Formats: sequence, C-alpha cells, structure tokens
Amino acid sequence: MAIERKFIEDAFARYRISQYLKENLERVGFSGVTIQRTPMVTRITVEVANPGRLIGKKGRSIKRLTDTIASEFGVNDPQIAVVPVENIDLEPRLVGQSIVRNIESDKPLRSTIHRTLKRVIDAGALGAEIVVCGKIAAKGAKARSMRVSWGYLPKAGEVTRLVRKAQVTARPKYGAINVRVSITPPNVVFPDKVVKEAIPVPGVIKFADEKQEARVRVEVAAPTVQPAEEKPAGSTGTKSPSKKE
Repeated sequence: MAIERKFIEDAFARYRISQYLKENLERVGFSGVTIQRTPMVTRITVEVANPGRLIGKKGRSIKRLTDTIASEFGVNDPQIAVVPVENIDLEPRLVGQSIVRNIESDKPLRSTIHRTLKRVIDAGALGAEIVVCGKIAAKGAKARSMRVSWGYLPKAGEVTRLVRKAQVTARPKYGAINVRVSITPPNVVFPDKVVKEAIPVPGVIKFADEKQEARVRVEVAAPTVQPAEEKPAGSTGTKSPSKKE
C-alpha cells in the first residue's frame, strides 16, 4: 500500500507544481511543463515564449523560482530548464491568451477569432478549432457560444491525444468568457491518413499474364473451319442420265 501511496503523492505534487507555474508564469508566455523525477534530482522543463524574462538578470528570477518550488512543494534539488516556444501560433494556450487579451480590451470578438484562426492556419497547422462561450454579446445578454474551425481535427478515439488543447478564461466587465483552443500540429501522422505504398508485382507473374492474354486473343481471332460432310462410297457427286428401257 505504501508504493501506491507514493505514486499518488508524486502525481499530486506534479499537478500542484504545474498549476503553480501556470498561474505565476503567465507574464512570460507559459506554454507547458514536463516534470521528471530521478533518485538524485527533479528535472523541470518549462516551455515559455519569453525565456529571457523568466531567467532574469544574472539568473536571479530562475533561482528565486527554484527556491520557491523546493520550499513550498518539498522537492529535493529541483533543476529548472527553460525551453523557448518554437512557434507561438501553434501553442493553444498562447493562442487562447491572445484572444483573452483582445476580449478584455473590448475588441470585436468575431473578427478576433477569425483573424486568430487564420494566423494558426498560416503557421502550418493541420486543423484548428476555437470555441468561445459566455456572455459574448453585451452586459445582460444571455450566454451563448461561437465556434470556428478548419482542417482535420479528430474528436474521438486514441488519436485525440495528438491534438493540443488549452482552456483559458477572460474576465471582462460584463462576465466571464471561456475560450477553448484545439490545434492539430503539423508533421503529425494519423493512422487513418497513412498512404500505403503499392506492392511491386514480380516480372514472372506479369509475363505469365501477358502470355495468357495473347493466347486468348489468338483463339478469338482465328476463324472456325466447319468439317466437310462425308459422302457414301461409290458416289461421284454427279447425277447420271437415266437409261431408257
């Protein structure tokens, strides 16, 4: 039972650390975190859009964050590695945060999500979907949703794990608005999209098929000769004149 409890505690600690980083690193464009525990150290890989701002001058910010994680979460010797995001327009959390900033700035919602979707498509995504739910009309209006999508985006099955998803919340003056972003990244191969190569046919089988076709063609083209009728023996084939008695 102690082993199961240890696994549960590790999973809960990973969740708490990821939630803490998600809330406190939003200013540097937090995208994701990977936590790997080893017997000696705990490696924490953080993906952000602005790594220089997270590291700080002479590494002061990253050292402060390391000390905070070690003291508040009881992690022994944490080592934080900062990885820059390759393409901001392919990270659903960063895309959702840009929509949230536009919503909180009272910019038109419909044009915002359409412009954002086009930016994601131009970045090379295989598919994308943006869903906005809440009081998106005005203060006092009923809550409703707006959805735009493009491309290939599986909704069920094991392949949904290949789709990146994120959910953020905008808080304008007239109420909370939920923003969900799903992106199918490029260079992802789905099982139902694999193109199977044609199996080469050996030359012996091809020669045999061609020979059979030629034989059939000759038999069809050859004329049929009707056999001659047999005549009784002694008949000359001409009628002899009858003798008068």
